[in-house]
Amino acid sequence: MISSEDLKRILEPKNSLFVAWDVHRALFNSTFNRDEFLKGFQTALNAARKARVPVIFTKITPFPTGFEPPSAKLMQWRGGFRPEDMELIVQPQQEDIVINKNTWSIFVGTNVELLARNSGRSTFVFTGIATDIGVETSARHAYALGFIPVIISDGVSSQDMEAHKRSLANMQRFFPVISSEELSKIWS
Repeated sequence: MISSEDLKRILEPKNSLFVAWDVHRALFNSTFNRDEFLKGFQTALNAARKARVPVIFTKITPFPTGFEPPSAKLMQWRGGFRPEDMELIVQPQQEDIVINKNTWSIFVGTNVELLARNSGRSTFVFTGIATDIGVETSARHAYALGFIPVIISDGVSSQDMEAHKRSLANMQRFFPVISSEELSKIWS
């Protein structure tokens, strides 16, 4: 377990980036704990804004037809979402970074690693949907690249409650998993 002093050091605003992972209306509407998630997500996002931590929103961006990877054939895209379903539940502010991505990792096919390294930031604070898919994949990838992922337990969610719980338990073995209130206290 990490000490509170180390956690405060890791979460220094000047060292941190805040990730709002795939908070699309369609995904939000399918979460098992909509109200709890939205409250935790908003608390964490407000703390990031107050501490002036850069915010990165990710958006699902399908590959153009004919350019899908072979792995896409294993699991056909179940989306079929209408454009309004793909709206974000919270609109990014002018200073926020919006990343269009095609994969379950924030680092594959994007410039996020470069942005973090260029700005001297080593901590990624993860919120969003789905805990057991893109959040965990990106957190593990961040760790493999030498960054420190911090997961906001009530600021992440999934369609599948059991998968969400398993994912949080898996990640807690390797990196800090804290509540939005804990984050808010550290960043106040």
